Formats: sequence, structure tokens, C-alpha cells
Amino acid sequence: MMKNDTTPAEPTKFPIAPVAHTALQKRVVRVLITGQILGGIGMGATLSLGALLAAQLSGSSAWSGMAATMSTLGAAIVAIPLARLAQARGRRVSLATGSLAAGTGAILAITSVSVNSFPLLLLSLMLLGAGSATNLQARFAATDLATARFRARDLSIVVWSTTIGAVLGPNLFGPGEVLGAALGLPPMTGAFAFSLTATVAAAFVYALGLRPDPLLTALAARTASAGIRRASGGLSILRDNAAARYAVMVIALSHATMVALMSMAPVHLRDHGATLTIVGLTISLHVAGMYALSPVFGALSDRLGRLPVILGGQMLLLVALTVAWLSDGSQGTMTLSLIFLGLGWSASVVAGSALVSEAVEIEDRSSLQGFSDLTMNAAGALGGAIAGPILALAGYSGLGVAAMALVAIVVVWSMLRLRGTHA
Repeated sequence: MMKNDTTPAEPTKFPIAPVAHTALQKRVVRVLITGQILGGIGMGATLSLGALLAAQLSGSSAWSGMAATMSTLGAAIVAIPLARLAQARGRRVSLATGSLAAGTGAILAITSVSVNSFPLLLLSLMLLGAGSATNLQARFAATDLATARFRARDLSIVVWSTTIGAVLGPNLFGPGEVLGAALGLPPMTGAFAFSLTATVAAAFVYALGLRPDPLLTALAARTASAGIRRASGGLSILRDNAAARYAVMVIALSHATMVALMSMAPVHLRDHGATLTIVGLTISLHVAGMYALSPVFGALSDRLGRLPVILGGQMLLLVALTVAWLSDGSQGTMTLSLIFLGLGWSASVVAGSALVSEAVEIEDRSSLQGFSDLTMNAAGALGGAIAGPILALAGYSGLGVAAMALVAIVVVWSMLRLRGTHA
């Protein structure tokens, strides 16, 4: 078990030839990249529409934050079941199941607008959240067979691949409306048809491509080389492992900061006269910030250590919140804030996820990863839920100031760890 969170753990010893191991890892990463692109389309196509539809069906913009809340709550609810499914039957079954659940959510979203049901919309967003949980688990799947030297790099490449679909997705609003009109769908639901197609395709990619399964292969290798003990639960790991505790909370608090600001951005832009196309473009740039430079942060994390990259990510988040605080509501300042918000999230989550993967042995990784995703999405759900009332009371600037408290917690905790106080 890793004791120093600035140094990668020793690689798992695999009883297969190094060349075969390397080839298998490369193939796994390629499959995950393909699935992430499709999953990114499914996520990005509906990222902003959820908030707008929530405001429309509820009759109040104060409820718009519930879109991000329900999506992240759904991702939190399925995180541990998907992790347990992965532990028992492998990443292949787990990732395919999560993708199909997201496709079901897309169908229910269209139905909710057809029948003008706000509760049904919230249920659909919860199921769509399973797609986010699946994308999150895919990044950990990239580490199952990775060596310590390239663990953060491989993870970050899979995270980066989400850029293609997630940036393309929000720009499918316009084509989605054309498609929706042709199919007779209600206004602002055509993009969900793209989401459905993409998530079902991702399920097939995972089901057919991840053979042999990376996690089951790693577990078998562990059993063959050193035996395997009963896996620990997520809470017991956090209680006993300071590095795991820190890594999980870095990811959770960074995600809460991002969700709180991002979930309110579409409503704030629309209130200042932005068109649906402008909203989609702005969110696309934010998502590009989240994913496009993740390989850079992965490489820096492998070279410089996890903690320096986490601190750099928090500084980027602070820049984003400061710009939001000073924002006049214009598209330019909003876009700048959201880009820095995405970059700060990327650095923090890539380095934090590498810490999660190497803080424990292989038999405990799935449990810790599932608990980390649960905590991450629960924090995001809470951030989205609180963001709506704060926006109504203090405006977008006030929301930016409030989120600075989360950044301060991570910075102080990181400095304590750098000084050797592993609290």
C-alpha cells in the first residue's frame, strides 16, 4: 500500500510476457477511448438542456439547479453498484450496463417533456447520470493494467478522449432541433435522440471490445503472484488510509466547485440575453477546458508528483471563481471563467484519481474507486442544489465567492500533506 502520495506505487507484477501485457493495455485504452467519445456525445448533448428544461417544466429558474443535482445524484447512486459489478463480473459488464441505463434516461427525458412532467424529467436526469458514472469508471479502467510509470498518463488519455464527444455534444442543440422536428419530438428534446444513439453504441463497444477484461485480468494476476485477500469497504479504507482519504476529498470538493458554477451558467447566460446556440458554444468551451489538456496534467502528475498538480488545479479554480465574482454577465467573461473552471477541475481530478488508484492494492481499488465516485457525485449534487438558491439570493458573483471556501479547504489540506502532516 502506498504511504507517500507524491510517489507512484509499485506496479502490479503480471504473470504474462511484458510485450503481451503492454499490447493488452494499449488495446484496452483504445476501446475505452472509443467508448468515452460516444459517452461524451451522450453527456454533452444534454448537459445544458437539463437546466433549461427543469426551469421550463417547473415554471421557475430557481429549480434549474435540480438538473445538475439529479444527474450527479444519479451518478452517485449507481457508482458503488457499478463498482461492485466490475469487481464481480469485470469492467466490460459494468461499463456496458451503465451506458444502457443512460440511454433509458434519454428516452424518459423526451417522454417527460411530451407529458409536461417535471418529476419524470428528474427521474430521467438521474438515469442519465449513470452515463457520467460510467465515464468516470472508464478512467479507472485505464489504470487496471497500467504500470506505475504511466498510470496518470493512461488515465488522463481516457479522460481526454471525452473531449471529442463532450465538446461536440452541446453543439448538437441546433441539429437536434431539426432532427426532433422531423421525428415529431417536443421542442428542446431532439438532442436526446443523439444521446440515446451514442450511449447504446458505447454499450456495444464496451461489451465487445473489453475482452479479456482488464480488471479481471489484473485480479487474476494478483491471485497468481501473491494471493488475494477479501476486499475492504470504502469507508474502512478511508478510515485507515490517509492518502486515500485525501485523494477522495480532493476529487469531491473540486467537483462540487465545478458543478455549482457550471450548472448555473446556462441560466445566467439566458437571463442576460444569450441564445441557445451561444449557451451551447460557451458550455463546449468549458467542457474543452475540462478534458482537452488532461494528458498534460497526467504527464505533469507522473513527472512532478500528484500534490503539485492538485495545488495547480486549485489555483486555476480560484482564477475561475474570481472572474465569476467580477463578471458582468457578458459572454466573454463567462466563457473565460468557465474555461479556467474546466482546467482546474481537470488538473485536480486527474491527479486525485491517480492517487485513488495507487493508494491501495488491486483487490481494494474497485471498492475505493466506487466510493470515490459516490462521494464525488454526491458533492456535485449538493453543489448543484445549493447553487440555485445562492444564485437567486446573491447572483452569479455571490456564487463564485461562496465556492472559494471549497478551494481553501483543498489548498490547506494539500499544504499540510506537502509538509508531511498526513491528516
